[in-house]
Amino acid sequence: MKKKKLFTLVTLFGVAAGLLVGCGNQKSQSNAKQGEKITIVGSTALQPLVEKAATQYTSEKGGDITVQGGGSGTGLSQVQEGAVQIGDSDVFASQQKGIDSSKLVDHKVAVVGMAPIVNKNVAVNNLTMDQLRDIFTGKITNWKQVGGKDQKIVVVNRAKGSGTRTTFEEAVLNGQKAMSAQEQDSNGTVQKIVTKTPGAISYIAFSYLNEDGIKALSIDGVKPTDENVETNKWKIWSYEHMYTKGQPTGETKAFLKYMTSKSVQNKLVKQMKYISIHDMKVQKEKDGTVISKN
Repeated sequence: MKKKKLFTLVTLFGVAAGLLVGCGNQKSQSNAKQGEKITIVGSTALQPLVEKAATQYTSEKGGDITVQGGGSGTGLSQVQEGAVQIGDSDVFASQQKGIDSSKLVDHKVAVVGMAPIVNKNVAVNNLTMDQLRDIFTGKITNWKQVGGKDQKIVVVNRAKGSGTRTTFEEAVLNGQKAMSAQEQDSNGTVQKIVTKTPGAISYIAFSYLNEDGIKALSIDGVKPTDENVETNKWKIWSYEHMYTKGQPTGETKAFLKYMTSKSVQNKLVKQMKYISIHDMKVQKEKDGTVISKN
């Protein structure tokens, strides 16, 4: 009887020890998960999508992801320095001065269209590409010169180093120098300034075309729509890149894989006015050449 009782106590002790070890392992794994932080910095054009995807990812899978703006130049320089895990950019790393693209790995996660916007009270809905270029190079200074009312044009530009600015100038300015104008460092700030400034014009990502105080302009009769970007009928667009320093590992690799998953590409990307990389009928090379994917 004593042996049986002793055996039972030993068995119970073994079970309890096993449970404690199991709990300890789970706690250890949980702590490892919590300790793997991801910091993402860069493009404000891409920022809303990454923020939303990060929120979904952490609610589904856990983890600790911080998303910040700052512009493409900031994102690329910080990931190159190893200060962050991911640098977001609207342009290829090879297009940014001071960046050694050979040390970075490109992960294309979406396409973004960019549109010229004006204050809602500007009486113009369409410009030719030449007129748009002349406005941003300072040759056209009044809306009456392009069919609007007698009103001064107030140009709002993005800051140097902005991927949105680089994309816009490559598509529109044709190598000409932009005029001196106020510069802002984010799509969101530009959106607010144009809303409040009579006669203002600037350009922002499609994902920011959600403000009642602004309107997007057509160019040469072509509207800024996803369908027109997909065929390059609308010329102002870029890939949204998420760069890592070398091949990603661990939680960073898992999150980047999530960014290209069906749940993000087929739902979230489209809900937030981006374009899935899978829907493009054309592709853009690093030198700006656009070719058919067929």
